Amino acid sequence: MPGRGRCPDCGSTELVEDSHYSQSQLVCSDCGCVVTEGVLTTTFSDEGNLREVTYSRSTGENEQVSRSQQRGLRRVRDLCRVLQLPPTFEDTAVAYYQQAYRHSGIRAARLQKKEVLVGCCVLITCRQHNWPLTMGAICTLLYADLDVFSSIYMQIVKLLGLDVPSLCLAELVKTYCSSFKLFQASPSVPAKYVEDKEKMLSRTLQLVELANETWLVTGRHPLPVITAATFLAWQSLQPADRLSCSLARFCKLANVDLPYPASSRLQELLAVLLRMAEQLAWLRVLRLDKRSVVKHIGDLLQHRHSLVRLAFRDGTAEVETRGKEPPRICPAPPVSTVTGDENISDSEIEQYLRTPQEVRDFQRAQAARQAATSVPNPP
Repeated sequence: MPGRGRCPDCGSTELVEDSHYSQSQLVCSDCGCVVTEGVLTTTFSDEGNLREVTYSRSTGENEQVSRSQQRGLRRVRDLCRVLQLPPTFEDTAVAYYQQAYRHSGIRAARLQKKEVLVGCCVLITCRQHNWPLTMGAICTLLYADLDVFSSIYMQIVKLLGLDVPSLCLAELVKTYCSSFKLFQASPSVPAKYVEDKEKMLSRTLQLVELANETWLVTGRHPLPVITAATFLAWQSLQPADRLSCSLARFCKLANVDLPYPASSRLQELLAVLLRMAEQLAWLRVLRLDKRSVVKHIGDLLQHRHSLVRLAFRDGTAEVETRGKEPPRICPAPPVSTVTGDENISDSEIEQYLRTPQEVRDFQRAQAARQAATSVPNPP
């Protein structure tokens, strides 16, 4: 306001009366600098003795929140409201942000890291309440790099000593598939590509469970597997019209990003389906390939459990050794106390081999070891 002087920090004349701890103060509305402060009492003894203490000498000065932290807290609340999270989630995320901000490494971090910290606190809260929210969704909202986000996320979990459970795979499938723009006709989605949401979700869940049972999910990011499973589920519901559609075009129609490893996960899923089809007599005579097997996904999923047992009962090595030796049954592990120092038998190792390439690598390594042990020592 004119006539009240200028702000000593920015030189602005926009000075306004503000109330802080019920005391009148003169504050710059442009930069937030407190130009003049009122007086207040901080303890009962001070009030009883009618002694006034200035704010800068009171305990309130130590509780002042920086503008950077205030901005971060606002961003946490705004992000929770955009995601339509319950109020308790918002309170928990704010508390985590405040705890993290007390660490000097976070306070001195660059603005980009503080922005990612906002998303990390919200994601941790959702994971702890089993709320289906992916790291990719948060990165999209914050325009953050996924690798940077994941590294800061792990740092914050370790820094605060939090116990964060992994996201339920079924809930992740439901949330991710719900974002696909394939459930109603639009100018960008032809009528023949529109699919019923419940049918597509049900079949996608079955395919993801199949991928999980055949070790295609273990140790990998789930979204590429879910994307491949959703694509196969969508194709199999109307194969006549959709077999010509590629995975890249499918993602473009659904208005979702195509994860880089999704093509590899798709080929692995198709290979599993082909091995399952070999166990059904009426499909074996058709000589199916990776394109035509999509038409029979419904039948394969209907008998999924028995077909998986038959197709993988001898391990992946059966593909290489079929017709050369009789089938081998993997022995059941003995009932004993596991200490972690036990030797791993060859038959047990074969249970963990998934691809023919891994089998060949293992056989070469085994042959090299035997050749090395069979060479006589020089005199």
